[in-house]
Amino acid sequence: MGLLAALLTAPLAPVRGVVWVADQLAEAADREVNDPVAVRARLTALNRALEDGEIDLVRFEREEDRLLDLLAARTGLEVAG
Repeated sequence: MGLLAALLTAPLAPVRGVVWVADQLAEAADREVNDPVAVRARLTALNRALEDGEIDLVRFEREEDRLLDLLAARTGLEVAG
């Protein structure tokens, strides 16, 4: 049965390969975006944007809360905020 199944599903092999590559890319992107070092860098940039007047306090606080929650989730630590 294994040989028959392999022969019948052989046309789907390229599709499975593309799905696997897409999954790997999505996981890598998620790790990169949610990496604690990257989140801290985004917090630094956010503070700079507030100081430079590029964003208002409401937007800053909303984004800061989101980033701190993300950082807490990724590190497993409570972040005071």
